[in-house]
Amino acid sequence: MAAHRPVLVHLVTGATGAGKTRYSIMLAEQTGGVRFSIDDWMTRLFWVDSPQPIEFEWTIERIARCEAQIRALVEDLVGQGVASVLDLGFTKANHRVEFAAFAKAIGTSAKLHWIDVPEEQRWARVVQRNSERGPTYAMDVDRAMFDFMEREWEPPSAAELEMLAGQVIRA
Repeated sequence: MAAHRPVLVHLVTGATGAGKTRYSIMLAEQTGGVRFSIDDWMTRLFWVDSPQPIEFEWTIERIARCEAQIRALVEDLVGQGVASVLDLGFTKANHRVEFAAFAKAIGTSAKLHWIDVPEEQRWARVVQRNSERGPTYAMDVDRAMFDFMEREWEPPSAAELEMLAGQVIRA
């Protein structure tokens, strides 16, 4: 019997409007993996019931619930030899490291994909996405939300890229 080769858990990161979802769709097709997009989960499960205006704590609690279920599914997929593509934003370095540790704990490893796009180009994409409401549209992102996420964004360091076999995609 041939040895079972571990499959990767792909972590897709980039600032708002970088093209994470579009890239994740392509990566899932290329790898035969299953894609998990936090925007899809949140809009389908919770946005209809969200307080207006959106409350940070309310949102974070529900993202945590989604991520717990996504982890359970990723673990099942790894057991079946199927890759996972995680389009969960990964705005903070500690979030990426946490998921890399999770991948190791379930017997595989994580690979980081950083989509690095200049801010002006990303904002233009967000405006276009808001207007077109195409396949990667989940919700309107206004300038205040975009600017808030810009302040929160932590680009991967050289050490993190090395640790997670990272690749930088300039799209």
